[in-house]
Amino acid sequence: MASAETLRKQIATLGLAMTDFDAVTVQSALIDFMATDATINLCYPFGEMFGPQALYDTAYAPLLAALPDLERRGWIVSAGTDEDGRDWIGCAGHYVGTFVSPFLEIPPTGHLAHMRYHEFYRVIDGKVVEMQAIWDLPELMLQANAWPMSPSLGREMFIPGPATQDGLNSNRRTIEQGAHSLNVVIKMLTNLSRHPAEGGPEIMQAKKYWHPRINWYGPAGIGTARGLSGFRNWHQIPFLNALPDRSGGSTGNLTCHFYGDGPYVVATGWPNMQMTVSGDGWLGIAPAGQEITMRSLDFWRVEGDLIRENWVLVDLLDVYAQLGVDVFARLREFNKARLVGRIEIEEGVL
Repeated sequence: MASAETLRKQIATLGLAMTDFDAVTVQSALIDFMATDATINLCYPFGEMFGPQALYDTAYAPLLAALPDLERRGWIVSAGTDEDGRDWIGCAGHYVGTFVSPFLEIPPTGHLAHMRYHEFYRVIDGKVVEMQAIWDLPELMLQANAWPMSPSLGREMFIPGPATQDGLNSNRRTIEQGAHSLNVVIKMLTNLSRHPAEGGPEIMQAKKYWHPRINWYGPAGIGTARGLSGFRNWHQIPFLNALPDRSGGSTGNLTCHFYGDGPYVVATGWPNMQMTVSGDGWLGIAPAGQEITMRSLDFWRVEGDLIRENWVLVDLLDVYAQLGVDVFARLREFNKARLVGRIEIEEGVL
């Protein structure tokens, strides 16, 4: 079992290499960071791959070609050990850069672009042996004015880091605080799972766990909500109505890895939820009684005994694919009459 501080130092080296993103430097850092046969699970459409070179060639190289001044900007770095004794590093932030060439057929804008990431790394003997990560690709589609899916109920915005500005500073985090934060989140999820089998919304005891000024930062396609009423109306009610038999997190049959790190609690699993699309459908897709799984990689910030902020990324493109909707085919249809190529921008002269 590695110390949390040791784990944080490992990701710091990679983060530094990606601040001024250079192909040679980043590839070298990835090789130092990961085992040669590490299992990489990256969001749809990337899928599963093995080893740091495959990760670079498949995902980072095309992203760097699209955003040649690419920069990784993190705002949460966490580390801890799950209940099975596995060591994890969990990170959240944005990839930013000038979007000048297509990326996964998303047309460039010629302007600053941002794409949120939630990335988790399982470490054994100082090397990453497994990566589970979601990049918010739909966020790029929104910025490119090339949205091929249903409109969001929540607010689409540039997602901020923690209000406390301490996501990268672990000096004051304690084991006791991490255990308390984890307990709050697990109890919240346990009560959440009781609805609707055991009763109505009151069975979830939401006010007991959520701060009245909670900020819930959902993925592009769901959006962000403010306050308990915003969270309920713009995410939770549509989600529970469409997926009443959902299970996962701390209560389902699928594996989900949790740990607490000071005020932060994280959860990752691939997948970590399962449900049937029923009720009135979800994300504008009609209910078909189809069983699906879901990848949801989450960060919570606990303040006292209440959850004050919650960052959630769901692999929505994978959900659409399971329901038979080819998002990238729709993207191509929307952009048939659009010139899609590299944008050349002069530095400008006075």
